[in-house]
Amino acid sequence: MTRAGLIVLPWLIFVTAALLEVGGDALIRRGLRGRDGLMILGGCLILAGYGLVVNLVRWDFPQLLGAYVAAFAVVGVLVGRYGFGESLPRSTWIGLGLIVLGGLVIQAGRR
Repeated sequence: MTRAGLIVLPWLIFVTAALLEVGGDALIRRGLRGRDGLMILGGCLILAGYGLVVNLVRWDFPQLLGAYVAAFAVVGVLVGRYGFGESLPRSTWIGLGLIVLGGLVIQAGRR
């Protein structure tokens, strides 16, 4: 695999894991609000899938989750904004930028 592939592949895995985590949480949230046990169970199964997918990246655990948090934060904020139509204050976008910056610092520290 090329060097670029070694850099891009973990982030594709992180985005996939984040989509599973956000999706599982969204199902649980809707299941709790609608008192739908099957939706809650489905959300739990999807969250288990997230745990399996995120660990496909073979990095040290603190670096893995430290960098993953950035991907999860981006997906979570975008789903909240565009998937649920929530209005987000400027502070959310600033905080998101800080989290992404932290993920980049963690990545730079791996080398």
